[in-house]
Amino acid sequence: MQRPLADEIRPKTLNDVVGQRHLLAPGAVLRRLIESKTEANMVFYGPSGTGKTTIANIVAERTHKALYRLNATTATLQDVKDIIADVGTLLAPGGVLLYLDEIQYFNKKQQQSLLEFMENGKLTLIASTTENPYFYVYGALLSRSTVFEFKAVPPEEAEPAVLRALNIEKDRTPLPLEWEDGLPLQIATACGGDVRKAVNAVELLASAAQPKKGKLFISKEDAAQVSQRSAMRYDKGGDAMYDIASALMKSLRGSDPDAALHYLARFLEAGDLVTPCRRLLCSASEDVGMAYPQAVPIVKACVDTAMQLGLPEAQLPLAQAAILLATAPKSNSVVEGIGKARADIRAGRTGDVPRQLQNVHADTTGFDNQQHYLYPHLFPGHWVEQQYLPDALKGVKYYQWGENKTEQTAKAYWEKLKGKEL
Repeated sequence: MQRPLADEIRPKTLNDVVGQRHLLAPGAVLRRLIESKTEANMVFYGPSGTGKTTIANIVAERTHKALYRLNATTATLQDVKDIIADVGTLLAPGGVLLYLDEIQYFNKKQQQSLLEFMENGKLTLIASTTENPYFYVYGALLSRSTVFEFKAVPPEEAEPAVLRALNIEKDRTPLPLEWEDGLPLQIATACGGDVRKAVNAVELLASAAQPKKGKLFISKEDAAQVSQRSAMRYDKGGDAMYDIASALMKSLRGSDPDAALHYLARFLEAGDLVTPCRRLLCSASEDVGMAYPQAVPIVKACVDTAMQLGLPEAQLPLAQAAILLATAPKSNSVVEGIGKARADIRAGRTGDVPRQLQNVHADTTGFDNQQHYLYPHLFPGHWVEQQYLPDALKGVKYYQWGENKTEQTAKAYWEKLKGKEL
């Protein structure tokens, strides 16, 4: 039986690993740990296909430990106990290196079962996860480990691995194998930083290569069909989703319509309408706010339209909302104002509601049966000066007028009416 290409091409040395230069370049901490054969517990955090398993294999080889592999999606507590039972036996005389993939799926009890053996050095743990370990890994285990973040592999760094995979397939095929110019870079770009995905695409393309004049030929069109949508890394509810949501929000706030459309498009390609709709609605008040108050009903209308239409038509009103928010004037006076007010409430700075603002039924209780409330609509300009904040907060300013035209116009209006600078 032929070995899977991804397994055959797996690097055996650090110099052959593609990507992760921040971890593996000469002098980098992780490389120094591996080369010095230091037995350290580590957590590898990052997207799939970026070399986490490969480096764990290299660590096991250099430390001469028995390598055990578990995948937390299917492993049980008994599996952990069976591995620990081998510690100190002829099966693992030098100790055990446990590579635990997808550790986020282990519950607290399962993770705790490893602690005793990690502390006495009989078990070295390398755990990998595609999710933020500070959210998903038990604190006591995390405190005994060093976290290394793996990043998606750039196309120019993944291209040599793709070319190596093509050459291996070239030796495997019964007929000479050729490919269109630019194909390796196209596959490397389409894999979205996942080298394993790129290698699997090569294997599939080689199997489906068309005979042409006594040779097998792989076209860029074939590669495009195999790798369509694969460049997008998206997992609903995972780190990638929140990263894209954050990028969308910050692009809107940063007034970059092109970036906003890019991140919106990622959601649309993933079929997720709810997340971008929430971000767009939030940005209308958080980032545009009083600079252009009409943004709220306009964005709400766009979101409602999108949810009624569904995909693919929903892309149009959502794109309209994104462009509107990105190009609108900005003000965070709403965020600042409510933030300051809530901070006072949390700190206990409240006080009694002024008598003139209390509910009318309060007039029948107590000795003062006069509310003394001044009805603004009975006065010129529909305004009259009276105290609204509690005595304990008299004179406090929460809302600060933004520098945009809308808020400055409103400020000038009220300064003229109130006869004082606001």
